[in-house]
Amino acid sequence: MSSHIRRLPARRPGRAGLSALLAVTAALSVTGLTSPAQATGAAAPSGDTAPGTETPALVEGLADAVEASLPAATAARTHLSGHKDRYRILSPERDLSTDIVTTDPDGSETVRLDQKYRGVPVLGAQYVVRMTHRNGKRTVTGTSGSYFTALDIDTDKATLPVGTAVDGAVRQVQAELAKGGYRPTHAKSGADTLSGTDRGLTVLPTGKGVLTRHITVRGTDPATGAPVVQEVYVDAATGLTLFESGGRPTFTAPRQAAGHQGGKPGRQTKPGEPTKPGNGSAGVTGQGALLNGSTVPLYLTKDGATGQYLLRDTAHMAGGKQRGVIQTWDASSLWYQDVSGVWPEGVVPFTSPTPKIGPELTASGAVDAHWAAGKVYEYYRDTFKRDSLDDKGMAINSLVGVTDYGSPFVNAFWDHTKMVYGTGDDEYRSLASDLDVVGHEMTHGVVEHTANLVYAGQSGAMNEAIADYFGNVIDVTANHTPMSDPDAGLIGGDLCRNRTPRECAFRDLNDGATTKKFLGLPLGSAYDNGGVHVNSTIFSGALWDIRENLGGPLADRIVYRALSSYVAPLDGFDEGRDAVVAAAKSLGVKGSQLTAVKKAFEAHGIVPGWEKSLGLDSDILVGRLGTLMSFVGTGNSPSAGNGWWAVPKSSADGTAPYAVWVGRTDGKRKARHISPNDGRSHLSPVTDGKRVVWVAVGDVSPDDPYSHTYDIMSAPVDGGAPKTLFSTTGEISGLSVDGDTVAWSKRDEETGLQRVSYLTGGSTTPQVVPLGRDYNQAVKPAVKNGRIAYIHDGLFDGVYGVVVEVYDIAAGTTTLLGAPSQPEWISSPVVTASGVYWLIDTDYTDDDFTTLRRADVDGSDVTDLIAEKGPNPVRAYGLTASNTAVTLTEYASYSQVFDDYNDSLAKLQQFTPKGAPLGRVSCSHGQQSDAAADTGSRVLWMDTTTTDTDLVTRNHPAGKCA
Repeated sequence: MSSHIRRLPARRPGRAGLSALLAVTAALSVTGLTSPAQATGAAAPSGDTAPGTETPALVEGLADAVEASLPAATAARTHLSGHKDRYRILSPERDLSTDIVTTDPDGSETVRLDQKYRGVPVLGAQYVVRMTHRNGKRTVTGTSGSYFTALDIDTDKATLPVGTAVDGAVRQVQAELAKGGYRPTHAKSGADTLSGTDRGLTVLPTGKGVLTRHITVRGTDPATGAPVVQEVYVDAATGLTLFESGGRPTFTAPRQAAGHQGGKPGRQTKPGEPTKPGNGSAGVTGQGALLNGSTVPLYLTKDGATGQYLLRDTAHMAGGKQRGVIQTWDASSLWYQDVSGVWPEGVVPFTSPTPKIGPELTASGAVDAHWAAGKVYEYYRDTFKRDSLDDKGMAINSLVGVTDYGSPFVNAFWDHTKMVYGTGDDEYRSLASDLDVVGHEMTHGVVEHTANLVYAGQSGAMNEAIADYFGNVIDVTANHTPMSDPDAGLIGGDLCRNRTPRECAFRDLNDGATTKKFLGLPLGSAYDNGGVHVNSTIFSGALWDIRENLGGPLADRIVYRALSSYVAPLDGFDEGRDAVVAAAKSLGVKGSQLTAVKKAFEAHGIVPGWEKSLGLDSDILVGRLGTLMSFVGTGNSPSAGNGWWAVPKSSADGTAPYAVWVGRTDGKRKARHISPNDGRSHLSPVTDGKRVVWVAVGDVSPDDPYSHTYDIMSAPVDGGAPKTLFSTTGEISGLSVDGDTVAWSKRDEETGLQRVSYLTGGSTTPQVVPLGRDYNQAVKPAVKNGRIAYIHDGLFDGVYGVVVEVYDIAAGTTTLLGAPSQPEWISSPVVTASGVYWLIDTDYTDDDFTTLRRADVDGSDVTDLIAEKGPNPVRAYGLTASNTAVTLTEYASYSQVFDDYNDSLAKLQQFTPKGAPLGRVSCSHGQQSDAAADTGSRVLWMDTTTTDTDLVTRNHPAGKCA
């Protein structure tokens, strides 16, 4: 019989942040392997392989026999081991650990095998083997997933101490929360509210692999009070942050409600032993009223000791493997910040004196949560024979009524062990009061125990899409809502007290979203982890269309089969499409129905190469920087001056150490690599248009592998050998250059205080800017015309304060630009020929507004050009300026709700030196930040519109955007 071999373009899973790091997932897809040679593994698939792997991403049409008496996982490994020429997995027994084994009643088996490299887990790398096991025979029908064959790293060279890695991860998240500015010592800082936990080593599967240390950062955003849970992966040699994902899947995006989003940090702490009823306890059927007024039956447990009726359901899961319970807990005394991943102290089960549940439990959302949890359990049990969320009979616990430090909380989340529902507020009922919300959160548990999609970028958006899809399916099925109903696709439409469902809903699966509206977002808790919510309806909309065209029962089986047996952790939209199509084929779908499945994805723009259609209204100077989108001051930001730019750049797949690249801002000269290829990471470049100065990070010596050197290096922009200006073992930050003067801030290893140092006039001995006070700090220097502007933080006449100062190097004098004050946040100063500019936030109660302040370098004419309490305030947390224009990075309000999430993203606004508006710099969709001013109105910035991080520019503002 003939065979057909098909190869797909290289896969870049999870794009929108992941692509720069994980751009080498397997691209090989083999279909219809039915020839005897291929069926026995006698011949390997022919043709070129994708970079990073020789293992096929999707193999269909197999009929390979494997020993029926073996455990499923052993049988899967035996198959892979017997076909090394096909899979290039040389040691399945050593390199593949079993994550999940799923057995369906029809005899289908799915084995998910997680890749390890020399004993270290590989992020998101999982290979899936599908088999049938019927009538005493077992047959492998196909395989898929990501296995990286090109990995070649020394896993013993984790030179970074664990404590240093944790501190670095915390600082990274702190810098993101501070938006590149400075939180004074008197203010609540990100470091005060964040802590990190080491999760061990992990290999990022880029190129030959990067050894990282996985750190979970938890805490509270000091600006908003919102909780932070981020999974941060730092280079195990340099401590640089290479990748982030979220730590907790939520119902809605952070700017639409107070909650933050998440992913999987590894299995979380299991709940403590739930309160057990006393002797003589018995299951009974009671009833209660939902918040919509409907009366529903409820499975309860009568406590023999107290006579109380607990919202504890032992009936639903009585036939399950563990005979687990569905229990609903009163969490009204708890803050949602304190319940994620742990079983909180003091939580108690909801109880009632009679089996007829009273109105107070209805008002709290407890009745809705308890009834809905049972309905979701029933759906997965009856439709897919699934035994609870993990398919192993796990208990289903719901915490209801959590608050935001005592204030209303309008969100819900799955924390890897349980569901947590907020109170709602004056408009929104308890988040447990809509069946599709409960179905959404519980489906996150199903996703985690099947495909375990990484909660970032496209893979995170697919995680949300599938949670929305099944949440919606459960809701419309229970309520007998036809898909022809214009409100059938709404998610959360029944949560509101006064608004219509369409006004109330958080998302609509039938909103027609396509990839043309895909929003490229940076990773991080403030930006929906690369758009996991805001991009989700692109994919869920395609699934909705399939359901409309094929009918609910068949479409639901296809999507569930894709989730349970095909989708892998790092899959993006392209891979998700292929998984759904393959799942449909496996269920016998063909002809016009299979065509309908494919057309559904086409209608939403999910076609090969769709990313290339995302347009910019600016010029790309350098594409795919291979850098994690960050805020100013974290080492990855661009610099510009007098017609030249400089930026740190890794290889396209993120594996090479960062190097400094330079080029002309008009794009007329080809960009070139200026830093030496010496294995070190070269970061934080700054340029004045004549030379580039940067920091090279490397090991101190083989005898002291836990230390690092920080070398300040310099090279002419137009050619010439780089030279080292200064070396230290203390971390360098805030680098600035102008002419023959270079300034930086450095933390003193003995006192822990930061001070500003500088070199000038060809000197090789740094001088320290004098402060006149032993325990004060100086940070964020900016050099211009022989003067250094910086932030001075500490005690002034016995009172804590912060002020921008200017130090005149030649005269040796210091000038205060105004009086010290106690702001909540202050930006790095920017110096031009005419004066000094900075942003300052004196009051966090004013809806996040900041003041743009300016002064002459001699301390005169201190003026608020745009006052935070003035007529046209701005929410600006980024600043750059030339002699003729000031550009601000403006952010939307944390509390505002947006119809278009793009409106909530950072955008660049340009002003005259007097503060008069000139308009938007760019009208492109996506995040715009890390701006650097050149001459005139030309600005460069880091842009995520194309789903990669690109360095782009415009020479004049776009003006008013539609």
